[in-house]
Amino acid sequence: MDPLRTRPRGVAGALSVALLACACALPLHARAAVAPAPPVAAATAAQAPPDAAAKPGADGGALEFADDVDVRTRVEQVYDEAELRVLRLLAHLPLLLAAALIVFLASWIGGFVSQRLHWLRLRTRNPYLDGLLRRAVRGVILLIGFLVALDLLNATALVGAMLGSAGVLGLALGFAFKDIAENYIAGILLSLRRPFEPGELVRIDSYEGKVAALSARAMTLITLEGNELRLPNALVFKAVILNYTSNPKRRFDFTIPIDAAESIRKAHAIAMDEIASIEDVLADPAPSWMVVEFGANGSVLRFFAWVDQRHSDLGKTRSEAIRLVKGAFWREGIQGPRTTTHVVLARDEETAAPAPVDPEPATSAGVDTSVNRDIDRQVAEVQSTDPSNLLTLKDAT
Repeated sequence: MDPLRTRPRGVAGALSVALLACACALPLHARAAVAPAPPVAAATAAQAPPDAAAKPGADGGALEFADDVDVRTRVEQVYDEAELRVLRLLAHLPLLLAAALIVFLASWIGGFVSQRLHWLRLRTRNPYLDGLLRRAVRGVILLIGFLVALDLLNATALVGAMLGSAGVLGLALGFAFKDIAENYIAGILLSLRRPFEPGELVRIDSYEGKVAALSARAMTLITLEGNELRLPNALVFKAVILNYTSNPKRRFDFTIPIDAAESIRKAHAIAMDEIASIEDVLADPAPSWMVVEFGANGSVLRFFAWVDQRHSDLGKTRSEAIRLVKGAFWREGIQGPRTTTHVVLARDEETAAPAPVDPEPATSAGVDTSVNRDIDRQVAEVQSTDPSNLLTLKDAT
């Protein structure tokens, strides 16, 4: 082959290869000028091993490097922020210790003062009210210490937010726990009014027992059967309360039927003597009696007597009175009701009928028909000692 003929062809081929390389390099240069790589990414790419750059899919590898750098940057920012907060906390640590010391002192002072309410002249004879006052005084002192601590930390704006949230939360809780709040308020009012004392025998609606305790939510009764009965304070406050032991004197009664042929006056005189002979029966007010009814089955007599509950049991005294009256009637021949059937077979007009015998006297001289004044003294005591009494005598108006 002639070397002169092949040289132009080799030069032309080299020029063609150079032009093709320039044409392919122009788009790459334009892409690099429009979207320059981040410095960190470029540095990472520069530090990357040659094998990574030589692998196919170089664009996907660059995106992975960029995501890795972004996550690392965020972690570093969070770490720097946490470190800054820790440094600020350490810088304010003396103030935090001072605020905590103020709250601790307020709690101690509150407990110290709440145990010595007589210094503030706030002590009462009511244990429930004393406990409520202790908690209130301690809470107020602790709240003052908490506010002083927040002011020391320059966080008074937090107080307004807390109070606003507490108001909304309190309203929501008030609707949700209405019954509990009602019982709590009723307990406070009962402790102030004090319609009964511990150990007194009371009847509240249909519940009967001795008062044992009064808490913030319920009142505890011990029934006569020995059972523990808890009544909500709201029910007790709105109920009809019958207090058996507010007055030490209490009356008992019982009825005894006698035959229609027996003398009522004789029966009542015998019964009065027997009842008055019982040691536990009071002479003032004295025993009394009344006729309940008179019918075909005889007469029914009811007897009344009074005892002092502080020294005598009502049920035992009543049982003894019934026993003595029954025995006296048996000894005197006063019989109980008897069913008698009278049959007339024939009428003898010539035979004079015997005159009927009336065991009752024809006069009522000496019989006591005065007004019963047994409880007038107690009524007068209640009128004179109750400061909330809204009733007055007609003559006084």
